Amino acid sequence: MPRARAYASQYEKMTRQPIPSLILELGIPTTISMMITNLYNVVDTWFVGQIGTSASGATGVVFGMMAILQAVGFMFGHGAGSNISRLLGAKHVRRARQFSSTSFFVSLGCGVLIGAVGLCLLTPLCRLLGSTDTILPYARVYATFILLAAPAMVTSCVMNNILRYEGRAAFAMVGLVSGGLLNIAGDALFMMGFHMGIAGAGLATMLSQYISAAILLSMFLRKRTQTVFSLKYLPFRQPPEDGTPNHGPMPAPGAKLFFATVGNILLTGLPSLVRQGLSSISTMVLNFQAKPFGDAAIAAMSIVARVCNLLFCVGLGIGQGFQPVSGFNYGARLYSRVRGGFFFTLGFGTGLISLFALAGWFGAPTVAAIMRDDPAVIAIATPAMRAQCLALLFMPLSVCANMQFQSIGFSGRATFMATLRSGACFIPLVVILSRIWGLPGIMYSQPLADVLAGLISIPFLVHFFHKLPKTDAEEV
Repeated sequence: MPRARAYASQYEKMTRQPIPSLILELGIPTTISMMITNLYNVVDTWFVGQIGTSASGATGVVFGMMAILQAVGFMFGHGAGSNISRLLGAKHVRRARQFSSTSFFVSLGCGVLIGAVGLCLLTPLCRLLGSTDTILPYARVYATFILLAAPAMVTSCVMNNILRYEGRAAFAMVGLVSGGLLNIAGDALFMMGFHMGIAGAGLATMLSQYISAAILLSMFLRKRTQTVFSLKYLPFRQPPEDGTPNHGPMPAPGAKLFFATVGNILLTGLPSLVRQGLSSISTMVLNFQAKPFGDAAIAAMSIVARVCNLLFCVGLGIGQGFQPVSGFNYGARLYSRVRGGFFFTLGFGTGLISLFALAGWFGAPTVAAIMRDDPAVIAIATPAMRAQCLALLFMPLSVCANMQFQSIGFSGRATFMATLRSGACFIPLVVILSRIWGLPGIMYSQPLADVLAGLISIPFLVHFFHKLPKTDAEEV
């Protein structure tokens, strides 16, 4: 059986290859994917910024809507992926396929539902996300295309994360990079070639999302993976025998198992929903706090968020290369590899992100001017971007802690970690500091929240590694 042979080879790789080379092999494609994805967000902001400050502010408003869609996708993707990596590590392949099929079809339904409801409530949704009267016309147009792309955006997040947790990060990279490059090309074609304005940016995003989803889906349909998307593997029925290993008995099929599987996915993926959902909420809160200071403040903070996400995705990509290594080896009870993988990721990610933070510090005025050549926007964006670059040095701590706990199924701790950066730390800070300090309070709230989130993560990590078994199952 081709898939059975491929599984044996992949198992050997995930449990035997030296940790540094394995994490880099899985992390570099993820980093490239994230950089291209964030790059086309930055390019979108640049193209739209040529229309005007209000249009530039609309990208910041709709960014909150995109975060909601990504939150749902990441919840199903990380929830299924974490289970899949541990099940593959324990050699429960057919059970892993039940998780992949369930997450795909349920997330597809959620994407369709969110898109339909959002289109019906378009204007109040845009106002809820922080639109001013001058930003609203642009936000409505841009948001329409994003909501039409909702099914593709949600399922792409699911497929991308399942591929990563399987250890097939290169396959995920192909789909995401293709979509990102097509989006950039579409921006140039529709906005500059056809002069479609902000509608061109939205159309380019929608088309690229569907093409990217089709490419990712082809990896599963062409049997390049251990997991599958098939109605045959929904837990309502006994999965077919195909020669792949499945150590231990399969649970009894039926509606009870289906809902238990969905519940497991949701619980394990809850940290991702919280993290991305709070990102959306924090964007809304930020926009509301910045609204009294005008469209320039909203546009400036949108630019800072896009650029710093691009810088941070380098460290985050390496960290996401660690997740399948952690989950797979935890499932195989190879605890020394879990421990070694975490500390390598933390050290390497911190060193790498320091270089990018340094470049961001010195390049802040130039980058802000490129994104929107408006003196008011540049004056706000430059110090805010520099402060955020300093805070990037603390983010690997909180992010690696979150990834560690989620990849091994510690959903309670992972969910708490996920609330810190954009929720428990940021929201109180931006509300309080904006009233005490005015505009500078808005500019420096996120950097302060990042520092706090990193420091709070330390005792949780110390306790976890103290309790983690010192001996691998093989040594026993």
